[in-house]
Amino acid sequence: MKKIIPAAALAIALAVGAGIYLHTGVSAAPASTFVLLDGSKKTTDDLKGKVTLVNFWATSCVTCVAEMPKVIATYDKYKAQGYDTLAVAMSYDPPSYVVNFTETRKLPFKVAIDNTGTVAKAWGDVTLTPTTYIVNKRGEIVKRYVGEPDFAELHKLIEKLLAEA
Repeated sequence: MKKIIPAAALAIALAVGAGIYLHTGVSAAPASTFVLLDGSKKTTDDLKGKVTLVNFWATSCVTCVAEMPKVIATYDKYKAQGYDTLAVAMSYDPPSYVVNFTETRKLPFKVAIDNTGTVAKAWGDVTLTPTTYIVNKRGEIVKRYVGEPDFAELHKLIEKLLAEA
């Protein structure tokens, strides 16, 4: 009897591990419409063809504000190679704060405001900021970071994805 329990536990552990592995795999980015600060719209389909960092953030988030210079530097480093960044402000962030932050920090990439929270909900019910997704050229999410990414690791991933056909 004692030998059956460890075998069953091992089988369960392997099944759980397989589920976690499958869950962290590549998945299509959810269909979303991003409303940009200038009033124009961008959809998930518009992300295809480039490696894109989608960053959910808020002006009230200390970590978001602290990581923004690194997000800008990453954008500047790779933009000429087919890389893009889309910063998505959370629904609770006052639009005037987002506009002010974008202008004073001279954010060089597109900034959207998720007024209704539907984009954050579609992207895995994002509630913690920063939450950052890396989307490959086929429009698939390949990595999610909650909190500030390890930027050295992030750069290696971006370079790998940019090299893909």
